Amino acid sequence: MIRDPHLRRALAYVRPYARALLPVVLLSTAGTALGLVLPYLSKTMIDDAILGGDFPLLLRITGLFVGITILGFGANVASGMRYTRVSARILFDMRLALYRHLQKLSPRFYARTPLGDIVSRINNDIAEIQRVTADAALSLFGNILFLLGTVGMLVWLDARLFLAGLVALPPSLWALVRYRRQLEGRVTQLRERSADIGSFLIETVQGVRAVVAANAQEREAERFGRHNDRFVRALMSMRWFTYMAGGLPGLLLQTGTAAVFLYGGYRVITEATTLGTFIAFMAYQMRLLFPVQALMGLYANLASARASLVRVHELFDTPPEVEEAEAAGRLDRAEGALVLDDVRLGHGRGGEVLAGVSLEIPAGQVVALVGASGSGKSTIADLLSRQLDPDGGRVLLDGRDLRMLALADVRGQVAVVEQDPFIFHASIAENVRYARPDAPDLEVAGALQAAALDGLLVSLPEGADTVVGERGRQLSAGERQRVAVARAFLADPAVLVFDEATGALDPASEAQLLEGYAALMRGRTTVLITHRAELARRAERAVVIRDGRVAQDGRPADLDDRPGPFRALFGTDRG
Repeated sequence: MIRDPHLRRALAYVRPYARALLPVVLLSTAGTALGLVLPYLSKTMIDDAILGGDFPLLLRITGLFVGITILGFGANVASGMRYTRVSARILFDMRLALYRHLQKLSPRFYARTPLGDIVSRINNDIAEIQRVTADAALSLFGNILFLLGTVGMLVWLDARLFLAGLVALPPSLWALVRYRRQLEGRVTQLRERSADIGSFLIETVQGVRAVVAANAQEREAERFGRHNDRFVRALMSMRWFTYMAGGLPGLLLQTGTAAVFLYGGYRVITEATTLGTFIAFMAYQMRLLFPVQALMGLYANLASARASLVRVHELFDTPPEVEEAEAAGRLDRAEGALVLDDVRLGHGRGGEVLAGVSLEIPAGQVVALVGASGSGKSTIADLLSRQLDPDGGRVLLDGRDLRMLALADVRGQVAVVEQDPFIFHASIAENVRYARPDAPDLEVAGALQAAALDGLLVSLPEGADTVVGERGRQLSAGERQRVAVARAFLADPAVLVFDEATGALDPASEAQLLEGYAALMRGRTTVLITHRAELARRAERAVVIRDGRVAQDGRPADLDDRPGPFRALFGTDRG
């Protein structure tokens, strides 16, 4: 029975493949059994064929030896190939489960967790688990089986000689247990140092323009060197304990072979045993060392895999902040009426981002949310799309609490265009189609036109089929925003939330985009989170958020005409 909780959790991914693994077990058992026959043939060959002068028997034993060798090789290859395929499927299930779990985690998780650490766990740690399971787990089964069979043959051939060979076993086990405990900690340190390097590279490569602009190339190279030095120290420490946990016990076991040579030779000289029996015993003894050393090495490998399992399970154990209710209701098409009822939300650093926001937005209304940076406007966007749930209060869509609706329906009805939208390494058309992969070309073209991308497409040789590079780096910030706007338009949601979606646009492009907004916002609930006075004044209603509360609410023209936070925010600017 496996007591380790991490290994028990890993077995949950193995159980669905138990039937597929049965042929592996049978083939491996057959290969091991065939391998155990070979040394015994040497006893018959020497005592009966060679010393007995029976050449036909020698021919038969030789042919049998060759045939068993070929059959054993075939069985081991077949079991190894099948196991590799099945283990790859098992580990993909684990990686897929982790990937799906990561999709459920909130923006706050990604704000506090380095991307390099996440990538290291989902890629390097699971790859290490896969390496061990593919290379070591089958070997573990085969070596245990071979070890038990070999011990049985040794006891059967000469029990006294077998006991003499055990003289080195206690110190070997002591070394194994002592160093294995320390090895796991060293492996964990190595994984952490590797993740540090990954996080450093991702951050500095993404920020390479800032690095170059600050003439910080050498400084960052030195920081890279320090990260690498810590990694190398952790690597050398892990290697040392790997040798101590795997190699030293095997080395100590070799001393047992000397005892077997000495005592076994004495028994042959005194005619207590036959020469053939002694040679067969030595053949098994030499074969015994291989599975013992292999199992000791596998012990080190399993310590490495367990360290990776611990890191992977730490991600699995990060609870999603947003989960779908068991009896979640369906919402085929919303009208778009929104209510924030005494909504409160903390940011995990003490205090509240939203400290009791109450707000009603009728279906089809265009509302501008304005306020200073950090006042909680973008948090409202995360609440409306249910990337976050409030700590207190309710968020309602058409009078229904978002927490009681299916997540897919909520996010299908509420589309958010962010200030720095994510653009995939794909064509413009594929990026726009991301929310609706089956959208016809005519609708894609209409969304591109509404997002004021006509001029850009004309200038590109492949038009909408132009690939825009990783994160859309071949486009300007304003062009990336417009692609995201087109994506939201094509999704045709009941509620559109623009979170500073024109922040990177020049006045002319913004004016062109606003014309497209006017048609697409008509009859659709629209929330404009903005610092732009022109955009705020185009809304039917403006709501000022200050200190996590609604500070002012009314028609933009009315708010402009009287002293208050709206007028203070935009000053005397009249667009």
